[in-house]
Amino acid sequence: MYLAAHPVAYPLLRGLARCGPVVRVPGVGVVVNDASCARSVLMDGETFRKDGPGSPGDLWTPVLGPSVLLNMEGEAHRALRRRLTELFTPGYAEALVDDVLAVPLQAVSRRLASGETVDVVAMMRVMAGAVISRVIGLETASENDFRSLFEAGERIVSMVSLRTRRLSPAQIARARAVLDPLGDIAAKAYADGSPSTVMGRMRTLGLSETEARGAAAAFFLTGTETVATLVPRLIALLHDTSRAVSGDASHRPGGFADGPERPFGGAHEAADFLDRAIDEAMRATTPTPVMLRSVHAETRIADVPVRPGDRVLIATHNCCRAYGPFDPSRPQPPELRRLWFGAGPHFCLGYPLAMAEIRTVTRTLLAAGPLTITRRQAARGVLIPTYRRLHIKRGPEEGPR
Repeated sequence: MYLAAHPVAYPLLRGLARCGPVVRVPGVGVVVNDASCARSVLMDGETFRKDGPGSPGDLWTPVLGPSVLLNMEGEAHRALRRRLTELFTPGYAEALVDDVLAVPLQAVSRRLASGETVDVVAMMRVMAGAVISRVIGLETASENDFRSLFEAGERIVSMVSLRTRRLSPAQIARARAVLDPLGDIAAKAYADGSPSTVMGRMRTLGLSETEARGAAAAFFLTGTETVATLVPRLIALLHDTSRAVSGDASHRPGGFADGPERPFGGAHEAADFLDRAIDEAMRATTPTPVMLRSVHAETRIADVPVRPGDRVLIATHNCCRAYGPFDPSRPQPPELRRLWFGAGPHFCLGYPLAMAEIRTVTRTLLAAGPLTITRRQAARGVLIPTYRRLHIKRGPEEGPR
């Protein structure tokens, strides 16, 4: 799947994994292939920053502005993050997702129960679009609108490849043409100030309108594709390894036609397995294949010296894949834990929302089992490797995988 998305860059990235935990690559920067080294870089927000040359700031500041967490450091970043800490608590995230997705997920369950085929990729585009619509404050309930919103974000993210350092003026203009109207909508929801909306909660938490607009744009860019691409790949991994758990009240085993015939100990064990499976799928697929930092002080990463102005490319995918194939039964070591969401001062603020969405959708699909995959195709020309289509159906397998 990575080869379909990045036929040239991916073999080069994987080749670098054989060069050692940290390696300097001319024209690329200092590449980090080791999870412990990567975590030490991410934890040091003073030396390794997101607002210098070769960092994410070079990519996104011209599009999002200077104050959106993605490109901030120091006290300004800490102050903004403190005000946003309570935005997506686990309880709030779960309630938001349940409210937004209850009706569409019921429809998916009915389709599977009646024997219809469901394209998990197309379904997740709508689901992710619906959730981010609620976050931004869009007043829409149309599947076409949700799908269009997701596709707009996909077009922006697809401008970036594993080799991109900066967006061109034309690319910046295209991105702003999408994001500016969404910022206006977010600003309206902010002005209304309802505590029932995410934008209204930002006002309550003390953010300015400009900060709220920037946060909405950042959530839009980072909060759709990660979830939408992960769920189809998680379903495929569970299917292919015959490891699944049913989410229904009977706690029946399986979830797939060829799933394990083993009962779980109850709801707690089922929920624990699902969370471990989600974490393991994220490790194996690595929705954030690389992370960028700019060096601001002379130091070393492992045995490699780095200087101010150096670009550090954390090969998250190499760090994660070093621990072997997908296996939810294997504990993840501390240095690896949720590395794909970052670490330290820039750990993903939307993590509870992403997990709530993935957990809710996956639980619904598995509860509709036994399921089988009847068709799949990898996507090409995308930043985050994913499927172009993944068809599932209740019952025994009838078509090619």
